[in-house]
Amino acid sequence: MLDVHVRKRQGGFTVDAAFRSREAGVTALFGRSGAGKTSIINMVAGLVRPDQGHIIAGGRRLFDSKDSIDLAPEKRRIGYVFQDGRLFPHLSVRSNLTYGMRLAPRAERYVEFDQLVDLLGIAHLLDRRPGKLSGGEKQRVAIGRALLTSPSALLMDEPLASLDFAKRAEVLPFIARLAGEFSVPIVYVSHSLEEILNLADRIVVLDSGRAVASGPIEELMSRRDLQSVTGYTDCGAILTTVVDSHHDAQGLSHLRFHGGLLKVPRLAVALGGRVRVRIEARSVAIALVAPEQTSVQNILPATVEEILRENGSLVDVRLDIGCPLLARITPLALQTLDLKPGMRVFAIIKSVAVSHGVLF
Repeated sequence: MLDVHVRKRQGGFTVDAAFRSREAGVTALFGRSGAGKTSIINMVAGLVRPDQGHIIAGGRRLFDSKDSIDLAPEKRRIGYVFQDGRLFPHLSVRSNLTYGMRLAPRAERYVEFDQLVDLLGIAHLLDRRPGKLSGGEKQRVAIGRALLTSPSALLMDEPLASLDFAKRAEVLPFIARLAGEFSVPIVYVSHSLEEILNLADRIVVLDSGRAVASGPIEELMSRRDLQSVTGYTDCGAILTTVVDSHHDAQGLSHLRFHGGLLKVPRLAVALGGRVRVRIEARSVAIALVAPEQTSVQNILPATVEEILRENGSLVDVRLDIGCPLLARITPLALQTLDLKPGMRVFAIIKSVAVSHGVLF
């Protein structure tokens, strides 16, 4: 368990945030640039001293202003992965990895060298120097070095920000497996919704140094009141699904969720794999009867739960399809369909309109 409640004044800017993360899982600190994300994890790591509050990791108090506790960074047992890796250039990959390992008392090590090297796929890199590695390889080694300290928590400060799309796609699966493989809480700083879809269990939304909301990602990223904070004006719903079947002839995969099946373009994910999908409100249409002879693949029975009119010239309709779903329509469509809470309707979603992340 990681329990953080910190307050720090930095010139005219004040960080005041609190959150908890579980024994294992990924908690994302999410917000625009300058929201205070890096300041918070630097306080957790011991690189910045809070003015007030407490930081508890693995049952140990790392900082507590009331009792004047402030452990030095090297005594906190916190792993930290930076944007640029920060490997020792004069050491081999093997020596970089074992440098971190030596910081952990032998009796407290829970991460094995061979296990981690195999997980990260870096066995063939062990004798190379960092200067001979690609950006994605450097980040995998940096992750390995941090984990080999057997930390009570792992902090990751936008570790994919300096990588291009191909390198991000290379590293992302390794990060996604870490929490489950090693039962370590991970705090992941990002302003990328794509990364969070692939990684996070919980999310802490930050605005001007303050945590304005925290909770499961499916719940928070569907909240319209957080749009101005997150910067994502296209609100929508996030669903966690399981791959039910693949249909190569159709070019489709079927994803099972609480309300039934969702059809999406063919995914390279094994049956039973978990996939988190995001459906933007503007990609959802509403019909009173199920349309026939249409190219749209997803026609789902739904119930109108709420009509939200305060979105300027458009109207958001909250639907229940076995889980929450938002549809954004015009006032004319609302009037024509005569929608009211409790009505049974059909939600219409194009398969190509569904964005997704894979939860490894």
